[in-house]
Amino acid sequence: MGVNDPGAHDRATGGSAASGPAATVLAVDAGNSKTDVAVVDARGSVLATARGGGFQPPRVGVAAALDELDRTVRQALAGAGLRSVAHVSACLANADLRVEEAELTAAVRARGWGGTSEVRNDTFAILRAGVDEPRGVAVVCGAGINCVGAVPDGRTARFPAVGRISGDWGGGAGLAEEALWFAARAEDGRGEPTELARTLPGHFGLPSMYALIEALHLGRVAAGRRHELAPVLFSTAAAGDAVACAIVDRLAHEVALMATVALGRLGLLDEEAPVVLGGGVLAARHPRLDSGIAESLAVRAPRAVLSVVTAPPVLGAALLGLDHLGAPSTARARLRSRYEGV
Repeated sequence: MGVNDPGAHDRATGGSAASGPAATVLAVDAGNSKTDVAVVDARGSVLATARGGGFQPPRVGVAAALDELDRTVRQALAGAGLRSVAHVSACLANADLRVEEAELTAAVRARGWGGTSEVRNDTFAILRAGVDEPRGVAVVCGAGINCVGAVPDGRTARFPAVGRISGDWGGGAGLAEEALWFAARAEDGRGEPTELARTLPGHFGLPSMYALIEALHLGRVAAGRRHELAPVLFSTAAAGDAVACAIVDRLAHEVALMATVALGRLGLLDEEAPVVLGGGVLAARHPRLDSGIAESLAVRAPRAVLSVVTAPPVLGAALLGLDHLGAPSTARARLRSRYEGV
């Protein structure tokens, strides 16, 4: 992983992609917390949509995760009056490694949703939603952090993105953990003072870090609520707290570093190339984070064109499907007009 990959995506070829107005794409954006599905024809018209729960094979297993996804897909297909489509373009969370993409591609093909199927990591949906052609780099910072890049000849750049063991730092969960660490040490005297020792427990109506540590450890505050602390970190940094600012600055550096490495692998460092930012943390447009990313990229990749994608990622999955069908630019424009600004 982490190298240019000419054969990046395992492709199931249960039949040939259809052409003409009758050709349809099943676009799937399946994240950890929710799934969006759209059925799109070759003219770029959305025939039906559906929304379901999160897609978490590591927690429930591939079969169970696909069973849940199948219900959402069948709802969308029924809404379009179809039983299957020409091509399935599925951008899935937890498809981080090529072996996982291969396993999920086979599992999707077995469901019989379409004649051909292509499974990609969900970061590719963010990238495609943010660019006019499949060229550039995307960095996503939501619960975790990931980065991918692509060029029209099929080469990609990517990272394993499975957590600390793959060198990752950042993401909402990681930021919350970092903030808790500094706040705990500030309160007990091992670390430098920081307002995080007050603002983090205060978010839960608790008087101290000791009380928050106890509540998290004993389950009185559910572990799943830790993600709520990332916005507290950013608000504390905005108020000028030095420790919180340092954490935010480190994230800005990490985002720019991932983007720069991906651009370099694709030979785009010396060209004007899009760098698309997405995910809840980056889409929130925190001023200190935004300016830090821009400043770091200006040094490392001065010709990069930075933007933040706000359109739903299912748009990217659908555009990748239209690319596969060879749909005209008018179809892509029609599809964008449906989703941008949503």
